[in-house]
Amino acid sequence: MAVYERSVLVDAPFEEVWAFHSRVSGLEALTPDWMHLHIEGVRGPDGDPDPDILETGSTIESSVRLFDVGPRQRWISYIATRREGDGEAMFRDEMTRGPFPHWVHTHRFEATPDGTRVHDRVEYRLPGGPLGRLVGPLGVVGFEPMFRYRHRRTKELLEP
Repeated sequence: MAVYERSVLVDAPFEEVWAFHSRVSGLEALTPDWMHLHIEGVRGPDGDPDPDILETGSTIESSVRLFDVGPRQRWISYIATRREGDGEAMFRDEMTRGPFPHWVHTHRFEATPDGTRVHDRVEYRLPGGPLGRLVGPLGVVGFEPMFRYRHRRTKELLEP
């Protein structure tokens, strides 16, 4: 299993950073334009549409079309875990349908004296079976611009 990790320190209070990332509007704001994200639907754990907070059990149905080339790819994410307490929080989303055979994204947040540390960890397997495993390290090439954008945008939107 390949793993990608990246962290950033955001000069903003933990509560604001956590609240921002706890809503589907945060996902929309942090997705680069070149991914052409469309949110098709969001359901809370009780089945209610468009929940305010993405709690454990929430599902996000979306589609992406990278660089506006080729067909749209459906992507369904399930919030498998969500915890908060004592200046730390995390949530984990798992792709249940989409372009990767395996995708688990853990988002961690930690209050620090200088703001909030945001840490992303993605465990993934590229499509293509054995060939995909051979080029697995190239996944970082695609992930780096996306997460660099997400972290830069988080700072732009939340820092004073």
